[in-house]
Amino acid sequence: MSDLSQQPNIGKDTESKLISVGIRSYAELKEAGTEQAFLRLQTLDPGACIQLLYGLEGAIEGIPANKLTVEKKQELKDFYRMVKNYQKV
Repeated sequence: MSDLSQQPNIGKDTESKLISVGIRSYAELKEAGTEQAFLRLQTLDPGACIQLLYGLEGAIEGIPANKLTVEKKQELKDFYRMVKNYQKV
């Protein structure tokens, strides 16, 4: 049984998607990291939004996504823009 949905920001739907892309536990999510987990999830949902990215980071840090620092959110926004720009090419 997965412990993913016990983490902040991870509901049953996101948990199911994470399992589908090979991330079956919190330990595996931490090991993959926010960016890699997001990229894997995009294989299922190319339109995955930045809120998912924030949620994954918050889950890894053990905090609600709205408690991420301004700096961390900016870092994630930069990554998100880079991914979206790459997908346009």
